[in-house]
Amino acid sequence: MNRMHSCLKLSPGLFLVAAALALTPPAHAQSDPSALAAVRQAVNAELTASKTDKSIWMYKERDDTPEKQALYDTIETHQGTLRRLIQLNGKPLSGAVEQKEIRRIQNYVNDTAAQAKAHRASVHDDAQATEMLKMLPDAFIWTKDSQTTDTVTLKFRPNPDFHPPDMQSRVMGIMAGEMIIALPGNRIKSLRGKLTEDVLIGFGLLGKLDRGGTFDVERRMVGDGRWQITETDVHISGHALLFKTIGQQENDVKTDWHPSTVATLQDAARLLTSGNNQM
Repeated sequence: MNRMHSCLKLSPGLFLVAAALALTPPAHAQSDPSALAAVRQAVNAELTASKTDKSIWMYKERDDTPEKQALYDTIETHQGTLRRLIQLNGKPLSGAVEQKEIRRIQNYVNDTAAQAKAHRASVHDDAQATEMLKMLPDAFIWTKDSQTTDTVTLKFRPNPDFHPPDMQSRVMGIMAGEMIIALPGNRIKSLRGKLTEDVLIGFGLLGKLDRGGTFDVERRMVGDGRWQITETDVHISGHALLFKTIGQQENDVKTDWHPSTVATLQDAARLLTSGNNQM
């Protein structure tokens, strides 16, 4: 089931930095106790919401990459998520492309193997997001930047005493940045990070991530007290395996959120492909 609930799920492009060596600040640094307490409260709030929030949604999704700008109608169901391309590079689809998109949707809802693959990928993403959330308090040195009645802003940088249990858990460890927590409720409102140095993989022979690579995940309350990721902006680039480019340049924005009452993928397909689609 490819859904984004309360748990902080990041773009797959962020996991490209998983094999990099963590940048190290001066040794023996420690988090500010009040900042660390705020992070732990936010992580606990997100993990609790991830277990209890089973809401599903309908929304529009704009996905911009260097290759194309695409706009989709998206419907979540308890069986998974289905979306239909409705614009490409700012223009409505031609008749031939539109028919191809309809066939793609119809083929998918009849392909149990493809649905099972998507479900496995979603479960894997959810597990990674959970592990990344759990490591936030220990993976970084946290300091409090500012606080208002509505938010608390924290700064983070890598913790030299943290030892990631696996390579993928280093995805955040090479970043320094900022996290904003919404008050009350202790919900993560935004998480932004930036590579402060070039990162060499295998002494630069296997790959390099370029200094200045960034990610920005924005979350908002979309209705009924539910929090969702509304924007993911990733700009990470470099080279791997000597000369091949790696990284991701993508901006994904979700708008026009409405609760979904669609029960099945077949129902979602009928709504998305019908002439009276009201999304």
